[in-house]
Amino acid sequence: MDTQLIKQLFTEKFGTSYGVYASPGRINLIGEHTDYNGGFVFPGAVDCGIVAAINPNGLDCVRAYSIDYSADCQFALTADNLPTEGWAKYIYGVCRELIERGVDVKGFDCVFAGDVPLGAGMSSSAALESTFAFALNEIFEGKLDKFTLAKVGQMTEHHYVGVNCGIMDQFASIFGKKGCLMRLDCRSMEFEYFPFDPQGYRLLLVNSCVKHELVDSPYNRRRESCERVAKALGIETLRDAEFADLESIKSEISEEDYKRAKYVIGEKQRVLDVCDALGKGDYETVGQRMYATHWGMSCDYEVSCEELDFLVRLAEKCGVTGSRIMGGGFGGCTINLVKEELYDKFVAAVKSEYPAAFGVEPKIYDVVISDGARRIE
Repeated sequence: MDTQLIKQLFTEKFGTSYGVYASPGRINLIGEHTDYNGGFVFPGAVDCGIVAAINPNGLDCVRAYSIDYSADCQFALTADNLPTEGWAKYIYGVCRELIERGVDVKGFDCVFAGDVPLGAGMSSSAALESTFAFALNEIFEGKLDKFTLAKVGQMTEHHYVGVNCGIMDQFASIFGKKGCLMRLDCRSMEFEYFPFDPQGYRLLLVNSCVKHELVDSPYNRRRESCERVAKALGIETLRDAEFADLESIKSEISEEDYKRAKYVIGEKQRVLDVCDALGKGDYETVGQRMYATHWGMSCDYEVSCEELDFLVRLAEKCGVTGSRIMGGGFGGCTINLVKEELYDKFVAAVKSEYPAAFGVEPKIYDVVISDGARRIE
């Protein structure tokens, strides 16, 4: 991230007084579509994200500049002033959610940029929300704790963007810790850090370069399926469901809803299996559960696509320990746990076979687990 460019452009546009804040994107080793079902997730923050220079301006409006979009936007902080620019809706939404929680947000200037690959399922939107939630809470002397800041980001998605997401992405962006993954219980909000330093293995993302857009998408419809099954079972979320419970109502629900719930119930246990396996240094079991998650997401939850299935089959062919789609689905990345001695072989295969099949050059990123939202200067 070119922090110097952000500071330079802020100075040119608004002056020399500012604070610089950052929040990361995230990976999720396992536990997909379980967060809004009250289950467990296992994310970690990464070393790419959003960086913003921010300073109060004494006005009754926000003046924002996005380096990535080469675009300015100005908007008032009062209700019913939602900007038309997609990226600005996130900033406005964070401001409104903070105000509703008692933070006295006033006008400010900001310049920001990001290096989270857009559309890759690494939660660039959560990084943006977390950067501004953390910064504005500090700048305007809010007293909100980190959990509330994560909730601010989540509710921004719900109320101002139109994605009924769970809490995982914002949680990971706020609470990330260098060298650690986190197991989060999305019902109780209890979490635990797990040191993650897989000796002899590397963790990498392969970006299919298939962009996905979750607003008004099948993402929300998947959530509705889960809610219908939970209601049929008389429980709040599928966190409390077992396979036997699902089988007992199979004739009462649609085949589609049955398949969605089947995936979620299985994924709940896979997260716990991976936590146990990591504690024993058993990366082969971790990898097996990753593959099981992928094919569950592909066949039962139906959020994969031809390109992602191709990449996972290629990983299997190359002997990769574990591989799966990462993120909400409908495009994005696979996350891969690869033995050091197979790394070059796998990367070479991806770079040759994927373009030959789809005419698109994939992008490959090594994963470095990093810290969460913070002021950097």
